[in-house]
Amino acid sequence: MFKFKKKVLATFMAAAMSLSLFSVTASANTYWQNWTDGGGTVNAVNGSGGNYSVTWQNTGNFVVGKGWANGSPNRTINYNAGVWAPSGNAYLTLYGWTRNSLIEYYVVDSWGTYRPTGTYKGTVTSDGGTYDIYTTMRYNAPSIDGTQTFQQFWSVRQSKRPTGSNVAITFGNHVNAWRSKGMNLGSSWAYQVLATEGYQSSGSSNVTVW
Repeated sequence: MFKFKKKVLATFMAAAMSLSLFSVTASANTYWQNWTDGGGTVNAVNGSGGNYSVTWQNTGNFVVGKGWANGSPNRTINYNAGVWAPSGNAYLTLYGWTRNSLIEYYVVDSWGTYRPTGTYKGTVTSDGGTYDIYTTMRYNAPSIDGTQTFQQFWSVRQSKRPTGSNVAITFGNHVNAWRSKGMNLGSSWAYQVLATEGYQSSGSSNVTVW
């Protein structure tokens, strides 16, 4: 979900939080996520293997990504964002959920006009950058289990990560840092994707995940 400077959380993923909206295949990095609330225009292409592309214009909320049907706290996510060109509010982010406890999590490598924040918990250094750690709360909001109240965990890079080359997110570094701050993910893992998310914005991206 997008968090704005006035501390208003956009109702971002609505029906997207229903797992039934996503198609799942057996290969490791071909879990395909594609949702929009219908605002504006979103053209998403599910490419071969771990590739996807999306162009969007004057959108409401949307999320498009590629990854794994089952997340892991120990996974290293490799990706190449050959195109990352947002105009407005958008994130290039590792994104997923756990259950028991219900947690929505982000590792944000780049963004558009707004860098997400929250309740500051510290920092973690990983993969050549330093990330600020935040928590936020969502109250009676859409989730993978319907309308729920749940926490969001964030690692947000202090500066936008350069794109156009092969990079990695060592997720275990973030999991361990969060745990050291008392931020414990759940024991049951839902999907985990390298996503392009947008809200009231335009732009384009082309990403390959492996």
